[in-house]
Amino acid sequence: MLIWGWRTRIYVLAMTTFLCGRCGNPASHAVRKAVTKFTLFFIPLFPISVKYTAQCTFCGIENRIPKEDALRLQAQEEQGQARQQAAPGYPPHPSQGAAPQAGFPQQGYPQHPSQPQGFPQQGQFPQQGQ
Repeated sequence: MLIWGWRTRIYVLAMTTFLCGRCGNPASHAVRKAVTKFTLFFIPLFPISVKYTAQCTFCGIENRIPKEDALRLQAQEEQGQARQQAAPGYPPHPSQGAAPQAGFPQQGYPQHPSQPQGFPQQGQFPQQGQ
């Protein structure tokens, strides 16, 4: 008895921003590569098909694109990341191992100085039934 079939793996090549053809919004698009491989006894052996798509993160439409366009968009994103890392005058991103900047919170949005911090103390809420 032979057990055969196919399995599709999806790889995200890039996240780029351009104008969507359906919704008309300048939204991020996930450039993806879908590789379908023939499997024998659940072991992927060789690729059957390779498809490249771009999916809009705003409206969700997925368009098939040529391989050349997908590779060009991936290269553009890699160049943009390299330029961003080498840009002088900008503080490094916290995920790059830099020490946190003074005055900026670690998580969330900065708090306004007049807003109370932490849990409310007794007497800060109006009493009900008065």
